Amino acid sequence: MRARDSKWLAPRRRRFWASLFAIAICVILIVTLSWHFTNDRDSHHGPSRGSGSPSTPGGQKDGDLIWRTLPWNNPLGTPRPLPTQGSKALPAVQFKFSDESDDDKKTRLNRRDAVKKAFERCWTSYRDQAWLHDELKPVSGGSKDTFGGWAATLVDALDTMWIMDMRDEFKEAVGAVDKNISFVMSSSGDVISLFETNIRYLGGLLAAYDLSGDDRLKQKATDAGDMILKAFDTPNHMPIGRWNIKEAAENKKQTAPSSTSLAEIGTLVLELTRLSLITGDARYYDVTQHITDLLDDSQNKTKLPGLWSNSVDPSEAKFDIGRSYSMGGGADSAYEYFPKMMALLDTLDPVYDRLYKRSMAATQEHLIFRPMVPGGDDILMTGYASAKSTDDGQSTLTADAEHLGCFAGGMYALGGRLTSNDSDVEVGRRLTDGCVWAYNATKSGVMPETLLAVPCDEKTHCAWNETAWREAVGSDTSDDDLPPKGIATLKSKNYILRPEAIESVFIMYRITGDKAWQEKAWTMWQAVDSLTKTDLANSAVDNVDSADPKKLDSMESFWLAETLKYFYLVFSEPSLVSLDEWVLNTEAHPFKRRGVKS
Repeated sequence: MRARDSKWLAPRRRRFWASLFAIAICVILIVTLSWHFTNDRDSHHGPSRGSGSPSTPGGQKDGDLIWRTLPWNNPLGTPRPLPTQGSKALPAVQFKFSDESDDDKKTRLNRRDAVKKAFERCWTSYRDQAWLHDELKPVSGGSKDTFGGWAATLVDALDTMWIMDMRDEFKEAVGAVDKNISFVMSSSGDVISLFETNIRYLGGLLAAYDLSGDDRLKQKATDAGDMILKAFDTPNHMPIGRWNIKEAAENKKQTAPSSTSLAEIGTLVLELTRLSLITGDARYYDVTQHITDLLDDSQNKTKLPGLWSNSVDPSEAKFDIGRSYSMGGGADSAYEYFPKMMALLDTLDPVYDRLYKRSMAATQEHLIFRPMVPGGDDILMTGYASAKSTDDGQSTLTADAEHLGCFAGGMYALGGRLTSNDSDVEVGRRLTDGCVWAYNATKSGVMPETLLAVPCDEKTHCAWNETAWREAVGSDTSDDDLPPKGIATLKSKNYILRPEAIESVFIMYRITGDKAWQEKAWTMWQAVDSLTKTDLANSAVDNVDSADPKKLDSMESFWLAETLKYFYLVFSEPSLVSLDEWVLNTEAHPFKRRGVKS
């Protein structure tokens, strides 16, 4: 039996091995063809890199970013073409600086280098203790993820390192971004802020690309942009500000929310337009220009014509559902981007020209006031306006001045230059000096998050009145608890390393050439560093008017992206990030203006 069985089995074995060999050949062919077509597809999208499985390049298991492969539930139509550049050049923004003396140059460079040393110290601590996380804890050490977990501080600081000529650190950081950062899922929770993702991540990558020309950064910016674009997959193509990225990745149907802030809906256009300009893909520009058109159509129909309420309804595309109006948190950067879009496009775009001029006129009517201060300084601040229920264009002012609102001085100055309006530049000067005054008023020399000022009846003359100030403070306030003279209440006493005041000081210096702004900046820098410095880096504090403020163990990424960058640029050569060649987004990321050659 065994001899007969072996003769019978021999042909079966040969057929088995022949079949196995054929199967192996088929598998090899399938794998080869799969590799070929995947690489052919990637040649159109660019390299795909992420933080997924280490067995595939960059970790993308499907060979491409998920946001480019998901079908749209509400497909976009044919996008409008990218705008063409106007034939008439915009006026120059930056002052024509002349040579400086050797002593002035020495002083300037010493101050610049002091700021750079602070940045290097903070970066080293982040590198050692919070690498690839969103934030360093500057008091206790360690890290936390607050903005998606895509290394916010690392991405936000890329362009600052390039500007500060830290090329070795920049090279290492770009390599880390290329290898490890994938805009797929969030590690800080399912819901992300589209606003923060746009200004910090997309803005940071675009600026670092514009400065360095590294194509890896262009690809990462496209990845971030394609993720953000998916948030517009709603029935009316209005974006979702607080976006559940997990549900979006599962391609669940999305609807724009019934309430969000004006800033969240209006602060997407600069970054996505720049992405369109460098990629040639008009979709990014188109979806945000749709919002611009709606703002333009509604601007003169609000309760305070020229302004939009801080609360808006994207689901119904309504931009005036509230009664509170301001240049502070929740509204600020939507207005900021009107002149900056003109600068980016390098043309006096009629839509953005209208939006800017209408809103600035309404701001002066409803939001800007002159505070009563000792010495009668000629300064201005922005507050909050509440529209009256009669819808007659009347409002009531509350003199709450926010640190966030300190950007307005630079906005007025930039817009004034671009539209050849010297009176706007002067308003910008007075607003910026208002924030500088608020810095000097406190014990630490740093402005608080929010203060309640004492508004004058008019903006031209305002004499100091001690009795009126004490009445505003409150008769029951003891002498020991009095706020600084000129301030009725320190409403929020903390300082979280914000950049808005030094941003406007920087812009005023570059526009006017007045060295007095450098002196103001240096005084501000010494106060900020002294107040916030820790053993590791710099930290937010709880009370700017206390002899013993508490460190809050927080260092948001904008400290490296904005605050230190603006201080550094004030003391740098004016040709570095010239305002005639660059426009900075609300996170201080510089984008090339369209007329500037690469």
